[in-house]
Amino acid sequence: MWDLPYYMGMLKAQKHRIDSRVISAYFPLDNCLKGLHLLCSALFGLDLKQVPMLNASECWHEDVVKLALTRNGETLGYMYFDLYPRPNKYSHAAHFTIRCGKRLSDTSYQKPIVALVCNFNKPAPDSPSLLTHAEVETLFHEFGHVMHSLLSRTEFQHLSGTRATLDFVETPSHLFEYFAWDYRVVSKFAHHYRTGAPLPPAMMQGLRDSKTMFAAMDTQTQCLYSMLDLQLFKEQPLPCSPHTTTQMMRELQNSSTLVPHVDGTYWHTRFGHLIGYGAGYYSYLYARVFAADIWHTNFVGPQGPLNCEAGEKLYKKLMIHGGAKDPNDLLVDMLGREPSPTSYLHELGV
Repeated sequence: MWDLPYYMGMLKAQKHRIDSRVISAYFPLDNCLKGLHLLCSALFGLDLKQVPMLNASECWHEDVVKLALTRNGETLGYMYFDLYPRPNKYSHAAHFTIRCGKRLSDTSYQKPIVALVCNFNKPAPDSPSLLTHAEVETLFHEFGHVMHSLLSRTEFQHLSGTRATLDFVETPSHLFEYFAWDYRVVSKFAHHYRTGAPLPPAMMQGLRDSKTMFAAMDTQTQCLYSMLDLQLFKEQPLPCSPHTTTQMMRELQNSSTLVPHVDGTYWHTRFGHLIGYGAGYYSYLYARVFAADIWHTNFVGPQGPLNCEAGEKLYKKLMIHGGAKDPNDLLVDMLGREPSPTSYLHELGV
């Protein structure tokens, strides 16, 4: 399965005439960060501003910047942006909780602190850091986790922000990805780093069209990952054999996907989510369904995605509760009904 993404990417680029280098010129990192500021302001009435470190020992590297999230002059929490690669640094994108929020007294709340970690190319002497659209999507995804952490107001820290049930915790982050795909949002910050011209609508449409290409195969692959994860972590212990997990993976792949397993390959041994998400990887598929439903119910309409009413609803009915309220109740409150997979199927082009 290792060369599937390569060929899928080639076919997408050919069919939809996507040149990632041309598109990246419209996504300088500074502009993308302005896009995050825009979401904070338009949706939640929040201000995101850089603040100084308390002292030299607070910061673990000179590239890291500290930002405060405020509302009506009140600081809600802090985030560190660590966005460039360096030796021995965590090599993927992630949101890390440094300190959870919790109620200290009737008038005092412990402010949450988080880190948003990415590995974007550093600026060159003649060019800023330029992101691919996939990296923009990743940035918005992780920022969804950041907002979940900083906006929650719970009694206990072990229920704060992303300390929600595993099959719900990815929902806010997947919801924020949608803003990176909506031209009404993207056009406000995606400007060419030299000319200042906005990203042409045709380029954005090409990206959107390519998104549904191979969407069924991608979903099928996610189902395979989820099934393997559940199979490996089911209650009965696995037989003590070095070939057990490979045989299990081979049988699942051959029976549930269109791409047969290639003997001598062991992709599952490099699939890190099997450890961190033991028996919970299916939560990514759940999140896609829930996020699509929330997006189409609240952010697709005449008021557009940068809609303060929908943002306030998201804040009050979902984000503020962290993991302190049953996710089923949160979703019903947010949607006004039970969740449905219809919007997700629409996103797949079905």
